[in-house]
Amino acid sequence: MDSKLVWLMGFVGIYWAYCLFWGFKGAKSAKTSSDYFLAGRSLGIWVFVLAATATSFSGWTFVGHPGKIFTDGLPYAFASFYALTIPFTGVLFLRRQWVLGRAYRYITPGEMYSDYYGGNSIRMLTVLVAFLFSVPYLGVQLRASGDLFSVLTDGLVNPNTGMIALSTVVMIYVASGGLRSVAFVDCAQAVLLALGIAILGGIVIYYAGGWGGFTASFAEVVRNDLALDNNLTSDGFSSKVALPGSIQFVSSGAQSIGGGWTGIMCMTYMFALMGIQSSPAFSMWAYSNKTSRAFRWQQVVASSLVIGVILFSFTIIQGIGGHVLIEKGVIENATDKNLIPQLINLLSDSAPWLVGLLAVCALAAMQSTGAAYMSTFSAMVTKDIYTRYVSPKASDKEQKSIGRFFVVFVTGSALVVAANSSQAIVMLGGLAVAYGFQMYPSLIGICYYKGFNRKGVVAGLIAGLIAVTLTDKTSIWFGVPWGAYPFTIHSAGWGIFFNLIITFLISSITSESELEKDNKNRVHKLLSTVAGMNFYQKEKVRLAWVLTLVWFLVGFGPFATVGNSLFSDPNSPSLWAPFGLPSLWIWQVLFLFYGIFVMWFLAFHLGMSKPIDPDRVDRVAKSLI
Repeated sequence: MDSKLVWLMGFVGIYWAYCLFWGFKGAKSAKTSSDYFLAGRSLGIWVFVLAATATSFSGWTFVGHPGKIFTDGLPYAFASFYALTIPFTGVLFLRRQWVLGRAYRYITPGEMYSDYYGGNSIRMLTVLVAFLFSVPYLGVQLRASGDLFSVLTDGLVNPNTGMIALSTVVMIYVASGGLRSVAFVDCAQAVLLALGIAILGGIVIYYAGGWGGFTASFAEVVRNDLALDNNLTSDGFSSKVALPGSIQFVSSGAQSIGGGWTGIMCMTYMFALMGIQSSPAFSMWAYSNKTSRAFRWQQVVASSLVIGVILFSFTIIQGIGGHVLIEKGVIENATDKNLIPQLINLLSDSAPWLVGLLAVCALAAMQSTGAAYMSTFSAMVTKDIYTRYVSPKASDKEQKSIGRFFVVFVTGSALVVAANSSQAIVMLGGLAVAYGFQMYPSLIGICYYKGFNRKGVVAGLIAGLIAVTLTDKTSIWFGVPWGAYPFTIHSAGWGIFFNLIITFLISSITSESELEKDNKNRVHKLLSTVAGMNFYQKEKVRLAWVLTLVWFLVGFGPFATVGNSLFSDPNSPSLWAPFGLPSLWIWQVLFLFYGIFVMWFLAFHLGMSKPIDPDRVDRVAKSLI
């Protein structure tokens, strides 16, 4: 066995031991079902900051994201804004869900939705959304981990064998310790994710001959595109450095000119990724916190600032660097799936120990999200189906056993998806999060707007799920004439369009009983009392709307095409400045910092993630409930 494999197995063994340690430690401390499913509602500030960050940014961030930048250029790099738009959802909803979870002692979001809207249909739909989110999302992570392990062992380990072995370890520690084990393992995984991305970016710069060699080679790649008329936009720009337009009207089966990542596609793809923190799983992360003090630090600092800077620098360097290193003859035959494994393998002879470390970084990234969705899905099935319909008097021991069974069930289902998946890791993950985004109207109704009722949100959610399915790549299964992403609008955009229309329409023409109205009024009274804005903050709500809309529409939406040539001519690499960067990359970096400001404004200045005294929540809840 060569030294690379020795280091690889050594690092993976240490990582597995760490995971299993927390699994068995969590099992010992999980005395009740609440301990098992919600970590006893006792997660500390920095545990949540790191765990929620690891859950939000998974294997596609480490492997799929730079791979898609490699194949689709800087237009796809707008997807890096998910470092901010994912926690943007958290700013809107997490603190208020934490209040409700503490006041009403919710364990699953199904309990919250059913309690607020009434009836069990919304509860069952929530479990369905959790399943539709968890299985494909987890499946692509497991598939990618098996493929990566196979490549790094030079084919010694079969992809399916590696996938099963790696998923078995995750399944054991999740099933053993529940959400507490997931959270503490995620702390290490968040650090490994960020560290691995930064190291890989540095590796690309090193093999490119420094920053000057990197920019010079990238400029040559763009010149070659222009000389060969290779996939240019309608304005004659290389698609590697320019958006192909605000929107494109293409018929089914036709290719978009210059690629499909138009401004509207980038923005609606961000809608999909916002579904990560509106998914049912993140409601449970909210309930599991001891206090709400962690939320704004995760949203603004850990995610928006730290991960945002990493994605708009090192991840783009990796993706663009694939072309640079091919130009220099360092790598060859790169694809979106094997780019990162090839970059890691560059160190096989010179630094085999680093290959082992980077392999663990990649595996940690791929497993961080999957573990959380295994745990939370099992909790929802146990509490919303088993203890409600099968065994209402189930003991804590029985509930934990059923929860462990469903961890195994969802892992097995995900492995079936992984074994049969042929779609790119990013886009299949995009389908899952598009489903999660369809929970937005339900959350808006609970947290802000009393006008939505049960019939409206149920009908809207069903319409949204159907619209997502018929406008994503799954549309090919149904033979619809418009194909995937009509008018270069992501399925999440189509889903929320029909979802909101149906929700508003049905809610406006149907009535509620006085009991239902009183129940909703108590919830909103509680939220306005302990989580509402003061007079001065309310005066700034209109400004917050303006800042946010400018960010979405101009920063990474249909008006972002201005960034193609605002700072320099994309077709004249010799004029790119500063630092030899094309205009679109500079645009992205500027709106990254604008977005960080918007996130700070909402979370800190406007108080949307301001900490709330838990004792005050208890006192107000006692007087209202």
